[in-house]
Amino acid sequence: MEMPKASDADKDHLRSVLPHHPEVVIKPMFGNLGAFVNGNMFAGLFGPTIGVKLSKADKETLESSELTVPFGPAERPMGSYTGLPEIWNAEGDGDEARAKAWVEKAFEHVAGLPPKEPKARGRKG
Repeated sequence: MEMPKASDADKDHLRSVLPHHPEVVIKPMFGNLGAFVNGNMFAGLFGPTIGVKLSKADKETLESSELTVPFGPAERPMGSYTGLPEIWNAEGDGDEARAKAWVEKAFEHVAGLPPKEPKARGRKG
């Protein structure tokens, strides 16, 4: 399974469309970035593709109205995430506001989910 790495421009693009809430935490993930709220990822990068976790209704709306792409490895895409249209990744294309709106919807959806419990550290047994 090939794991594409996000370029610095891809990482900057993700940061530019993230909501400016103090609860947003950005973490490196396998050469890419993930954006989290309450320990749950709401947006992330897989190479240049931004994936978002939306409510079922918003996911259906986005996927039926835009040229979305699978998010994650081709062999095992992350089914609960939708990849934003690749054309929205182009610098200066005017679609940054659309990307921001969907990333904000993902933030709002995931912020309403129960917080993820931190994994216990230490040795078993």
